[in-house]
Amino acid sequence: MAETRLIQSRYRLLDLIGRGGMGEVWRARDEALGRQVAVKCLKPMSAQHDEDYTRIVRERFRREARVAAALQHRGVTVVHDFGEYEGVLYLVMELLDGRNLSQLLEDNEQHPLPVDDIVDIAEQVADALGYTHQQGIVHRDLKPANIMRLSDGTVKICDFGIARPGHGIPVSSRLTGVGIAMGTPHYMSPEQISGGQVDHRSDLYSLGCVLYEIATGAPPFDLGDSWGILVGHRDTPPEPLRSHRAELPGFFDRVVLDLLAKTPEERPADAHDLRRRIAVGRTGEQPFLGRVREVPSGPRRLARTLAAPAEIPSTSSTRDVGRHAESTHQTPQATPSGRTTGLSGHAPGPAGEAPTAPVTLPGPAPTPAAPLPAWAHTMTGGHKATGAVTPLAPPDHAAGLTLAWTTGTAPPGPRADRHVLSPGPTRKERAENALREFGRIAEDRARALGPEHSETLAARQQMAYALGRLGRHTEAHELHTSVLASRERAMGPDHPDTLRCRHNLAFSLSRLGRLEEAYRMARDVAAARARVVGADHPDTLVTLYEVGYTLGRLGRWTEALHTYRQVAEARTRLLGSEHPDTLATRYEVGISLGRLGRSADALELYRALVADRIRVNGPTDPETLRARHGLGVNLGRLARWDEALAEAQAVCGAREHVLGPDHPDTLVSRREVAVALGWLGRWTDALAVYRQVADARTRLLGPAHPDTLAGRDDEAHCLEQLGRAREAADLYREVAALRQRAGRPQS
Repeated sequence: MAETRLIQSRYRLLDLIGRGGMGEVWRARDEALGRQVAVKCLKPMSAQHDEDYTRIVRERFRREARVAAALQHRGVTVVHDFGEYEGVLYLVMELLDGRNLSQLLEDNEQHPLPVDDIVDIAEQVADALGYTHQQGIVHRDLKPANIMRLSDGTVKICDFGIARPGHGIPVSSRLTGVGIAMGTPHYMSPEQISGGQVDHRSDLYSLGCVLYEIATGAPPFDLGDSWGILVGHRDTPPEPLRSHRAELPGFFDRVVLDLLAKTPEERPADAHDLRRRIAVGRTGEQPFLGRVREVPSGPRRLARTLAAPAEIPSTSSTRDVGRHAESTHQTPQATPSGRTTGLSGHAPGPAGEAPTAPVTLPGPAPTPAAPLPAWAHTMTGGHKATGAVTPLAPPDHAAGLTLAWTTGTAPPGPRADRHVLSPGPTRKERAENALREFGRIAEDRARALGPEHSETLAARQQMAYALGRLGRHTEAHELHTSVLASRERAMGPDHPDTLRCRHNLAFSLSRLGRLEEAYRMARDVAAARARVVGADHPDTLVTLYEVGYTLGRLGRWTEALHTYRQVAEARTRLLGSEHPDTLATRYEVGISLGRLGRSADALELYRALVADRIRVNGPTDPETLRARHGLGVNLGRLARWDEALAEAQAVCGAREHVLGPDHPDTLVSRREVAVALGWLGRWTDALAVYRQVADARTRLLGPAHPDTLAGRDDEAHCLEQLGRAREAADLYREVAALRQRAGRPQS
């Protein structure tokens, strides 16, 4: 072909850009259209290959042309032409300016690729696979060499030579048999290896292998020979990615391990499901993927009904949780809100971190492994299987389903449950179900593996996390303490899993009111994480955020401000100024400024934050409204009460529309309306609004709840201002009696 240089009087070969076992790829010029293209030529078979082999290789080449030509997607290489010239098959494709993933790893001296690039590649390949699978096409040979990353960042899937074609694509011969392997050992799914039924989920497994390699530098089963690799795919659980590379996001570790489940049923349902998981883990947002598929029920889909990742990712753990609720907190004599904080004190702080290690639900006992097909022995240099291979993992690894959580502890409402794809149990029910399941798993693993085994500890740590989600902080603290002792004995004090357990222990101490202990532990964990994984690592920043939260609860607002600013600066540098985590931390900086009496500075910060939130999230997003609430509060602190009232009314109306009239955030805004009305001397109007808030809290929380009682105190104070002293005294006595019966000190 090189001697010809011109094919069909149209495609002029310019230079060789790639060579494989069966073909060559040339950069060429399409003389008819005046554009550069890539021409893939099938090399003539040598005399040592028999007729069947030659026929199948040529048919595979034709199949690649037919399959690729039927696909029209930015993530798939475009095919322009196909033909045969002087006995040589050729395929004309778009000329790609980039490197395949295998070359990128070689360029990087086999070091893993940057995290942002890996997640972007995963998202784009999932999108392309979603399209190809919808056309009925299964690639069956996904590997780094078949995925291109272009210079503009676009990712494309190449080489559909052994793809299973969709409807309407003719295939004239079978491509199995005669010892030709249908796949590449490092990236083959267990069902490919065992000769079982292969569908789109086999591609998902292969993608999991690819992502594992570009994230860690080596495939999941990088063993000495092909036989060992194939047995590894079929019988050996992969090690978590973060055991090789701690800075990988927790959600990505889980996604890849789910892709590498041994049976297709345990993997993501399809590429669109995978795409959703990546998008939720990366940004917290659901991508638009057309029709939302109903989630099947049953024990094999427990992870879906629980609806989100098992670990709150470090990069999003502060977006929906851990905020200090804002309030005016004015205390002069005529202040209508001075007697109580109501909901305006600290909200529950940053969520604890669940264990990194994947925790799997027990499934049916593994069936005996099927012998490898005959072609596998050809690939492995003649090694023969002597029988079924005994599984290397305990039975509870079989199912591979990761128990899941919602991604925050924000109050119930559209924001809090936005990631649920179909109606399901409440957060409390999910936590109760998880606690029960993890308890059973922990018992099974303690019997099979021992109480100190890392998998047993991971299940027990998930139990402690579930207890915290249920508000059972004393029990969570006791269990975290026990697990921490085992972690330190087995792994040492600075192992990432040990530090995660210590972070959670600091969290539970804070929720138990043991603030000084919580602060010291969080401070020590932050220092250790900075030393082990780096000062700007997401895990370090999450713990620093917890340090800031605890300092705020201790009233040490100057130190809290310094800490939050440190986190905000690092997140701005690493993630950008408009990343959700950066914006969430800037909100906390505003809280600290307000508590320090620097309301002018806080107001300036909130104005900028509101503008950024509107640009990033839109004007009615709950986070935008939260920033506007902070702006209104600080207008009040500056005695700009007309403006504060207008802002509070606007935010309250928007929250009522978006979240509902009884949502806690709506009630906080309604109370802020009453505060402003009181400061403007409109006590009758203020009383009506305070009563609305108190009545709603009575209905939702009960008459003796602290927030309800705070609302009644507000109501009584208004009665005093209106000269209705007898009614105010009666209400104060009623509130005092309720507090006394509940065993709570009077404020």
